[in-house]
Amino acid sequence: MVGSPVDGAPVGSVPLGAVAAEPARSQPIPAELVSARASIDNLDAALVHLLAERFKITRRVGRIKAAAGLPPADPGREAEQIARLRQLAQDSDLDPELAEKFLTFIVREVVRHHERLQADDHRADWLAG
Repeated sequence: MVGSPVDGAPVGSVPLGAVAAEPARSQPIPAELVSARASIDNLDAALVHLLAERFKITRRVGRIKAAAGLPPADPGREAEQIARLRQLAQDSDLDPELAEKFLTFIVREVVRHHERLQADDHRADWLAG
């Protein structure tokens, strides 16, 4: 039935990875816009792949920290990273605040993963002991 939810999704929503049907257009889309959007799509894909690689490395860092008994968060390192990223953003003509918000979000997720790793290690130690 047209307009009904699919798999519990709200009407009008598109599942991740699905392609939304284009609404009927009264005007053609300029080729320059199509090209710019294709470039954005390529950059978005690159960002996702880079983020996946970053998280692979941070999982390794989390295991190293857990094995060494180090805390999941390192506020000094995080402050250094934020300052470095803000400078890179400024040098690249990007709003440093945007870069800081982006890194802060990523660091929060990394710390959450590291906390989970340490909790899992403690649980394994308790079960083994």
